[in-house]
Amino acid sequence: MSSRVAPDPQSWGGRLDALVRNRRTTQSSDSGPLTNDELAAALKRSSPGLKVSGAYLSALRTGRRSHPSTELQLAIADHFGVPVSYFFDGQLPDESDAVIRDQLDELGVRSIALRAVGLDDVGRSTVLALLDHVRELQGLPPVDDEAEGDG
Repeated sequence: MSSRVAPDPQSWGGRLDALVRNRRTTQSSDSGPLTNDELAAALKRSSPGLKVSGAYLSALRTGRRSHPSTELQLAIADHFGVPVSYFFDGQLPDESDAVIRDQLDELGVRSIALRAVGLDDVGRSTVLALLDHVRELQGLPPVDDEAEGDG
């Protein structure tokens, strides 16, 4: 019988607990749950100046502690690949969103889109015309702008 305290699933610690129990992220071949000490070590590797221990993570997960530093929140969110807002609203990105985002990053499309942010209508039209021209030069079919909203 376990003496583990069940955290409120809607609390910061409850959401951390759910990530730890459901999303093993270390490269260990052990398929068991991620331990607090393993998580603390991984967080310290990715953020060397971070002060965190397995005992502190346990206290957060069980609700005995409830106000982690912003630095720790960012490190944990980064480790599990979730937005920091997850700890406050409980919303995880849809898996399909993550797949699309990864594909866009891999293809370089996201970097093109980021460069278009803030351009006026003339600037966007110029970029679109340039991309259409490059597609034509590479023998790719034209893009149907009308089909853009059908996805």
